[in-house]
Amino acid sequence: MKRKVTLKQIAKELDVSISTVSKSLRDSSEISEDTRLKVQAFAKLYNYKPNNIALSLKNQRTKTIGIIIPEIVHHFFATVISGIEQIANENGYTVIVCLSNESFTKEVINMEMLANGSIDGFIISLSKETQFKGDFHHITEVMNQGMPVVMFDRITNEIYCDKVIIDDKHAAYDAMQMLIDKGKKKIALVTTEDYVSVGKLRTDGYTKALLDNDLVFDNKLIIKIEDIENCEVKIGKLIEDRAIDAILAVNELFAVTIIKMASKKGLKVPEDLSVIAFTDGIISQYSTPTITTVSQNGIKMGQKAAKMLIERIELEDYDDDEEHVQHYKTEIIETQLILRESTN
Repeated sequence: MKRKVTLKQIAKELDVSISTVSKSLRDSSEISEDTRLKVQAFAKLYNYKPNNIALSLKNQRTKTIGIIIPEIVHHFFATVISGIEQIANENGYTVIVCLSNESFTKEVINMEMLANGSIDGFIISLSKETQFKGDFHHITEVMNQGMPVVMFDRITNEIYCDKVIIDDKHAAYDAMQMLIDKGKKKIALVTTEDYVSVGKLRTDGYTKALLDNDLVFDNKLIIKIEDIENCEVKIGKLIEDRAIDAILAVNELFAVTIIKMASKKGLKVPEDLSVIAFTDGIISQYSTPTITTVSQNGIKMGQKAAKMLIERIELEDYDDDEEHVQHYKTEIIETQLILRESTN
C-alpha cells in the first residue's frame, strides 16, 4: 500500500509552492496545465486525500464570505454580488450579504456580528457615513483578529488591505473628453459629496478634462447631492439657471432624474442636452431615451474581489512560510463607455 502524503510533502517533492499544489488539485486555471497534471498525477500515485475535518478544526474555517454593501438599489452593487457569488461557489464557499444602508453604526454592527465565528473574511464597500466620519476601527479590529478584508469601489487609503477599484478619475475624464469632442462647451457635473471617495475622484476627472481642453471651470456647474430623495430640486434649478449643453452624472439614478427634469423644463435629450452616467444598469438600458454610460464591470470587480479574498484566506494556513508572505494589492478594473441615445 502506497504511503499517504501531505500538501507540504508534495510541494517539496515537486519543488513547487504549497499554494501551487493546492491550486493544481483544485484544477485552478492560474496554474499551467503541465504543472496541474504533474501535481495531480503525483497526488493520485501517493493516494493524497485532503483531511477536510482536520483542516476545518485546525483553521476554524466556515467556508463562508461576508459581504457588506451600502445599498442594494444600485445595479452596480447587485452585479458585484453576482460576481462574488460565482467565484465563491466555484471554490466551495457560500456568501452572506448585509446592508449598511449608508450607516456607520449598521456597518459596525454587521461586521461585529459576522466576525463572531460566522465567516472567514469580508468583502466590503464603505458606507457614506463611514467615509464622512473617517472611522475605520471596526475594520482594523477584524484584521487584527486575523480575518482578511477586501475593499471594493468605495475604499479608504487609511486601511492596508487588498482592494478592487476602477480608475474613477480616468473614467470620468474619458466621458468628459467624449462630450468635448462632440462640441459640448458648458458641461455640468451631478455628483456626491466629496467625502465619498468615488465622487471626489470623478469630480477630479471632470475638472482635469475641462482644464486640459482650455474650457472654463465654473464651480456653480458642480451639483453635489447627498441622497437621491432630494435631488430633483437641485437638478431642476441647475437646468433652469445655467445654459448648459451636457451633464455628467456619477450614477444612473441621477441621470434618469436629469432627463426627467429636462423634459419638465421643455428640453430634449440629446438634442438640447447630452447626458452620460456611471453604472450600466437596467435603468440606463430601458430609460427613454436610453442613457450613455460608463460601465464599471461590476461582475468582474466581484470576481476579482472574491479571488483575492479566497487566496488570502487559504494562504493563511501557510503564514509561517516566507514564500507565501504577500503585500497587499490594489487591482484596477477597466471601464468601457457604452454609447446610447442620450448623447448625440
